[in-house]
Amino acid sequence: MNIIVVGCGRIGADLAYRLFKQDYKVTVIDNIPQSFERLNPDFHGRTVEGEALSREVLERANISQANGLAAVTNSDTLNAVVAHIARTIYKIPNVVVRNYDPNLRPMLEAFGFQIVSSTAWGAQRTEELLSSSSHRSVFSPGNGEVEVYELNIPDTWSGRELSELFNKSNECLPVALTRAGRSFLPDQVTMLEAGDVLAISATSDGIVSLRNILMGTEA
Repeated sequence: MNIIVVGCGRIGADLAYRLFKQDYKVTVIDNIPQSFERLNPDFHGRTVEGEALSREVLERANISQANGLAAVTNSDTLNAVVAHIARTIYKIPNVVVRNYDPNLRPMLEAFGFQIVSSTAWGAQRTEELLSSSSHRSVFSPGNGEVEVYELNIPDTWSGRELSELFNKSNECLPVALTRAGRSFLPDQVTMLEAGDVLAISATSDGIVSLRNILMGTEA
């Protein structure tokens, strides 16, 4: 599979090497030759120097043969335009865009791109770690709007049905329950036990609400 990475900053260089290690054919585009020095010495993909908005540069990168493109420069505008060209002109099926400035994220969302906002996600994750240790995020499918969390079931909820917990929260859904090292898919009548680890998908407001319910501190 052929992948183009536009931007050889810290994220682009690391991404290119990760993809290369998975046996993808990777081409990296950057207009500053020194940027390629960030690539791991073991990287043996292609590098193309030039402006990513240039048709000649994109064709040197064999964009017509690409299966995916990641626009990860620190310019949201450049990322948006390159991604739009890749998707509409070259019909690349998988296009991912980095969001550098959270204030410009609505602009990227208007294009309907797959967006990765490390700034927004990093800020939210840091907030979670600072504000509470009673729940932990284990997976984020987007940019933090909904995440999968793990919650430890306290003694006070032993012997109570799962439905009692989720009937009180509209922004959470059960994903899995781990008991004595084994996981299974719970249903509404599953009896909780102290020490269970409950995996749930939730919004940030939903996980706080659910934690408060478990701790008996809900409003």
